[in-house]
Amino acid sequence: MIEEQTKSYSKKQIFKTLHPWVRKWFDLQFNDFTPAQKKSIIDIHKKNSILISSPTGSGKTLTAFLSVISDLTTLADKDKLEDKVYCIYISPLKALDNDIEKNLDEPLKGIEKIAGRDLGIRKAVRTGDTSQYQRQKMLKKPPHILITTPETLSILLVAPKFREKLSGVKYVIVDEIHSLAENKRGVHLSLSLERLQHLIGYYTRIGLSATVSPIEEMAKFLVGYEYGVERNCKIVNINYLKELDMEVMCPVSDIVLADEEDTRLGMYDLLDDLIWENKTTLIFTNTRSGTERFVYNLKKMYPMHYNDTNIMAHHSSLSKEVRLETENKLKEGKLKAVVSSTSLELGIDIGYIDLVVLINSPKSVARALQRIGRSGHRLHEKSRGKIIVTDRDDLVECSVLLKNAKEGKIDKISIPTNCLDVLSQHIYGMSIENPWDIDYAYDVIRKSYCYKNLSRDDYEDVLSYMAGEYPELEERYVYAKIWIDYKENTFGKRGKLARMLYSTNIGTIPDSSGVLVKCDGETVGKIEETFMERLKKGDTFVLGGRTYRFNYGKGMTINVKPASGPPTIPSWFSQQLPLAFDLAMDIQRFRAHMDVKFRYRRSKEEIMEFIHEYLYVDDFAANSIYEYFVEQFKYAQIPSNQRLLIEYYKGFGGRRFVIFHSLFGRKVNDALSRAVAYVVARRYNMNVTISISDNGFYLSSDGKIGGLESFKELTPENFETILTKSLNKTETLASRFRHCAGRSLMTLRRYKGESKSVGRQQVRGKILLKFVQDMDDNFPILNEARREALEDYMDIKNALKVIEMIEREEMEIKTINTVIPSPFAFNLVSQGYLDVLNQNDKGEFTKRMHQAILDQIKDKLKDIY
Repeated sequence: MIEEQTKSYSKKQIFKTLHPWVRKWFDLQFNDFTPAQKKSIIDIHKKNSILISSPTGSGKTLTAFLSVISDLTTLADKDKLEDKVYCIYISPLKALDNDIEKNLDEPLKGIEKIAGRDLGIRKAVRTGDTSQYQRQKMLKKPPHILITTPETLSILLVAPKFREKLSGVKYVIVDEIHSLAENKRGVHLSLSLERLQHLIGYYTRIGLSATVSPIEEMAKFLVGYEYGVERNCKIVNINYLKELDMEVMCPVSDIVLADEEDTRLGMYDLLDDLIWENKTTLIFTNTRSGTERFVYNLKKMYPMHYNDTNIMAHHSSLSKEVRLETENKLKEGKLKAVVSSTSLELGIDIGYIDLVVLINSPKSVARALQRIGRSGHRLHEKSRGKIIVTDRDDLVECSVLLKNAKEGKIDKISIPTNCLDVLSQHIYGMSIENPWDIDYAYDVIRKSYCYKNLSRDDYEDVLSYMAGEYPELEERYVYAKIWIDYKENTFGKRGKLARMLYSTNIGTIPDSSGVLVKCDGETVGKIEETFMERLKKGDTFVLGGRTYRFNYGKGMTINVKPASGPPTIPSWFSQQLPLAFDLAMDIQRFRAHMDVKFRYRRSKEEIMEFIHEYLYVDDFAANSIYEYFVEQFKYAQIPSNQRLLIEYYKGFGGRRFVIFHSLFGRKVNDALSRAVAYVVARRYNMNVTISISDNGFYLSSDGKIGGLESFKELTPENFETILTKSLNKTETLASRFRHCAGRSLMTLRRYKGESKSVGRQQVRGKILLKFVQDMDDNFPILNEARREALEDYMDIKNALKVIEMIEREEMEIKTINTVIPSPFAFNLVSQGYLDVLNQNDKGEFTKRMHQAILDQIKDKLKDIY
C-alpha cells in the first residue's frame, strides 16, 4: 500500500532510535532535524520503504543515511560488523557517487572521534571507472556502504564472488530517482532491484527525489509489486518550504519593436548586471552550443569583468577533468558565474549559489523548480531564479510556467513500460546467474513496476529470440544467447563467454557520435545523430551558412547536395528540449481566457488587470503579452484548448502552407504531423515538407495540400496504425532500431576487447532492420523500436488525447486564410527563413512582418484604443 507519511517525530523520539555516538555527532553539527528527517528517519529505522521528495538543500541525503550509519555504528560497537555489503547507494551520475563518498567522510570520521576508536565502517565507489586493483580489494574487504550506478549493479548481480557479498544488504538508496524513472535506465534498474530481492529477500528501499508528479507512481516504481499489488511504501512530500523568488524578465520594453541586436545586447547587459549583483550565479542555457556562446560572449563583451579564472562552462561534451575542475572551483566560491546546459540540474554538491538564471524557457515546471532549487542551497532559504525571455512565445510560456511553479502545479512524469530490449538484456543476465523456471522468471519480472503488465506473448517472443529460434538471424551473425528446455520448462545461459559478453555490453545508453555531412564526396561538416533522425529525403537544412538537401544516410555519414530557399529543419532543432504536455495545455487555457475577454470587448485596462491577476509578470511583460494577443485576435482568431485553428497561407514563391496551431508540445506535434503527412502522401500521391515546434506544425508544398481533409481522416481507432506505418523507411526508426539492437544484444558493441564504432553499428543496424522486416514484421525488437519511437521519442498517448478531444467535439476546428502568417504562426513559419539570414536581416525581416500585420489590422485596433 502506498500512503503519505503524515506523522512527524520529535528530536527526542528520533534520538531514541540512534546509537549514542551518532546522537552526539548530530547534536554537535545541527540544532534540530529538518521536516523531511522528522518524517523519515524512524520509518527507515523500522525498515519501511520510503520515498522522500523535497527540494535541494533539505537534508535528503543525510535523511537516507542516518539510520544506516547508526545501524553500522551499533554493529561496530558490538564487534559484529561483517565483511559484506549492508547498504547500496545508486545514483544516475558517477560525479554524484564520488560526491556522496566524500560527504560520508564527515559523519563517519566525526562518530569515530566521539567513539575514540576506529570503527572500521567502510564505503567505496564501484563504477565502470573503478580499477581492477580496487575491484580485487573490494572482494577481499567489501565496503559496508557500496556506492554505484544502475549499470554496475546489474554486473555485480552476475559476478559469482561479489554476489555472495550482497547477501546481507538491508538498504538500497536510489538518489535522483525522478531522473532515472523517465528513461530506460530506470526500467533497467527496476528489474535489477527485483533480481536483487529474488537473490537476498526483502530489503528497505529508500528513494530520493526532487519535486515530481504524480508522486504515487514514483513510489510504485521504487518498490515494485508482489502478487499484482504494489508493495508498501511511505511517501514523504516536503515541498515549497523554500520560498520561491522567481521572476520572468525581458531585456527590452517591447520584444517585437526592438532590433534583434538590441535584444541581444540588452540580454547580455541584464545578465552582466545580475551576475555582479550576486556572489555566485548559475546560468542554464538548454543547449551545449548556447553554453559555449554565452561564456565566449560574456568574456568578449565585458573583458574587465570576466576571464578564464572567474567564469566557466559545464556540459556533457566537456572532459571529466574540466567538469570536475568547474565543480570544485564553484564549491570553493572561486567563480563568479558558471554557464551550464543541463548537466548541473542534478544534485552534485556545488556549494552555495545566490542566483539561478534561465535563458529562455526550461520547457517544464519540474525542470524549472529543479534548476532554481540549486540556489539558496540551505534549509528555509529562498530559492532565487530569473528567467530571461527574448521572444513573445517564450514570454507567454514562461509566464504560465512561473504561475504553475508558484502554485505547485507540476507536469506529469512518464515512465516507460514493457521495454523488450531491456528485458532481453536482463533475461540474459538471469540465465548467467543460474537456470530458471520459465514461469517463475515471468513472475519475478512482473514484480517490476515497468513490467507489471507484460503480456505472456511478449515474454515468450523475447525468450524465443534469445534462444535462437529465428534461425535466419544466424545469416546476419545473431546467435542464440540462452537455451530453453521446454520439457523441463527452464532456460539458462549458452556458451562460455556469456558473462564477458553481458558485462561488456550492458546498459541502456546508446553509443553516439557526430554524423559526417558529405557533398560531392567532400566533407562539409558534422551534425548530431538526433538531428539526422529528423531528416527524410528532400529535407533541407543549413550548415556553415549554406543550405543543403538530404539525399540518404549510410552509417554515421549522410549524403547531401546544395539547395536554395529556406531550410525545412532549423539548425538548432535537435538540441531543443520539448515542452511538457501539461504545461502546453495550461498555456492553451490562458489563451482561452484571453479569447473570451476580447470577444466580450473588454477594455485594455480590464484585460491588463486580468493578466496581472492571472500571471506573475511586470508591466513590460504584461503589455507585451497584451499586444501579442490583441494582434492575433484582430488579424485572425485565438487558438486554444477549445479551438484548433488551421491557417492557410501562401508563402514566398507561391509555396503553400497549412499551419496547425496545435500548442501541445513538440513530441505530440511530431506524432500528429507525421500521421497527417502520411495520409496526404497516400491520398494525393505527393510528398509534403513538415516543420514542427512546441506551438504547432505546418505542411508545405508547391501544390494544393489537403491538410484539413487528411487531418479529419485521423480517428482514435486508426491513429496508431497510421503513425506506425509513417515510421517505415525513416531515419527515426533506423536510429531507434540500432539502439534497441544494441540493448537487446543483437549487435554487440564490444566483443573480445574490441569496440565497434558507432558508424559500423549504424550500418549493421540498417542491414538488420531490413532483414528483420522481411523475416517477421512482428519481431519483438522491431516492435520495441516502434514502441520507443511512438511513446518515448514522440508522445502518442497525448496525441491520441487530442484526436479524442476533437472527436468528442471538446475542441472545434476553425480555418482561416492569411496573406501574411498570423502573429502566433510567425515563429513557426519563419524558423526556416531565419536560419539563412544574418543577424541584421533577421531583425529587419521580423519588423517588416510585424508592421505588415499592423497595417492589416489598424482599423480594427482603433476600436480598442
